[in-house]
Amino acid sequence: METTTNTKQFTSLFDNKVLSRIERMRLNPTRRLTNRSRGEHVSGKGGSSTDFVDYRNYVAGDDVRNVDWNIFSRLHKPYLKLFSHEEEMHVVLLVDASSSMMFEGKLDRARQLAAALGIMGLMNIERVSAYSCNHVGAEPTVLSPCTGRASMKRLFDFLENIEGGGNFPIEEAVDAVLKRHRGRGIIVLLSDFLTLGDLHKPLNLLFSSGLEIFALQILSPVELYPEVTGDLRFVDSESGDTLDISSAGELLGIYHEHREALAEELSLMCRQRAGRFLSINSADSLEETLFDLLMRRGWVV
Repeated sequence: METTTNTKQFTSLFDNKVLSRIERMRLNPTRRLTNRSRGEHVSGKGGSSTDFVDYRNYVAGDDVRNVDWNIFSRLHKPYLKLFSHEEEMHVVLLVDASSSMMFEGKLDRARQLAAALGIMGLMNIERVSAYSCNHVGAEPTVLSPCTGRASMKRLFDFLENIEGGGNFPIEEAVDAVLKRHRGRGIIVLLSDFLTLGDLHKPLNLLFSSGLEIFALQILSPVELYPEVTGDLRFVDSESGDTLDISSAGELLGIYHEHREALAEELSLMCRQRAGRFLSINSADSLEETLFDLLMRRGWVV
């Protein structure tokens, strides 16, 4: 008789095989705040304690002096001992949950990427917090800073329960986050960045706050490759404003020029502030984005 074993999934965001691979990865900030003798991110002020806090899988480049050889002798698999530091690196996740993100899987992909990058922080004993913003005038939904493997369920629960809809622009969302956050590290911005607002000021504030910008623009296939002809009425999903267009096909070239110019401007603004920017297609697989694109670009290792 054939038997089957049902493996319980830890999260609905991705399967356990993907999760296992993510747990062995690390964020790779440009601002080098890394104590290479331990392999974790630490304060530029220096100084650390010797308090043991957790284990993580050994990856190439880690100091073998921190491998727990007792565990290795039993399991024949190397695990690295992690120690607490005087000042941990913060990983701040900001998920744009406004109405414009509720098309063709954009918000779902934002949740998945936030979970993946957050896990990398948790597994390396970094302080991970998360925010989602949708309605102007409402307070952001907040996951308070947490750390370690034990906090993974809290992170998954928070991201799985984000509700989309609203008109909270990303530039105002950044301001709302900075009113609450203290600490240096990385901020991951997950948005389509389809805003009429000026992003120079919020990005300046992030930089001056000691947060390195990882900006991921998530666009849908129809936003990247629209196929429109004839007369159309466009309706803004957040403001409700309408725009009537005749012979829409003739405007496609102008649309692509503006979309590409926006991406180039966002990339330049991030680079000028020692940050990073990448535009991705929500239809591309999560595995391709995480294990190929972000690794080739040096965002993660």
